Amino acid sequence: MDSLINNLVTQVRAGNQEAFEGLVEIYKDKIYRLCYRMVGDSHEAEDLAQEAFVRAYVNIDKYSGSYKFSTWLYRIATNLCIDKLRKKKPDYSMDAEIPGTEGATLYSQVAGAAPLPEEEVEEKEKRDHLQQEIMKLPEKYRTAILLKYVEDLSLEEISSVMDLPVPTVKTRIHRGREALKKVYKKVAKSR
Repeated sequence: MDSLINNLVTQVRAGNQEAFEGLVEIYKDKIYRLCYRMVGDSHEAEDLAQEAFVRAYVNIDKYSGSYKFSTWLYRIATNLCIDKLRKKKPDYSMDAEIPGTEGATLYSQVAGAAPLPEEEVEEKEKRDHLQQEIMKLPEKYRTAILLKYVEDLSLEEISSVMDLPVPTVKTRIHRGREALKKVYKKVAKSR
């Protein structure tokens, strides 16, 4: 796969736009998924993923090849998401009560899927809760957790994406996991 990627990058540098379409096809789902998990909004994630590919295309000559193309692309997408999160100010809360209702929240207004067996519902609630808790983590821990456990990148790849030494990456993953453990311990005690 690496030789295919390198071949496509070489073709893009030579002016072959179709080769870049091949790169987009290979990475579009992964980049979108990363952006979605970082910003939590599908429309923003689509825009950010598209912007990441535009920047990669425009700056393809800056890709040195000293590490994987995917690492370089993840770095572009991660930086775009972090910039977006820093600029974004929360304008509403899904937990806030909707004015004029008796306790209804935005969460309660989200359309539900067809009824599922109880176990599947519980599993989905756990995944949703985990995603919400990940979104509450400081961005430096959230990014490390997502790259490690969702995108399944190695510590070295995460180090390149985040432009940090591997020991710092390990620390951020550890602290992110510890923060998530604390939340789940509180939930377990309250039940």
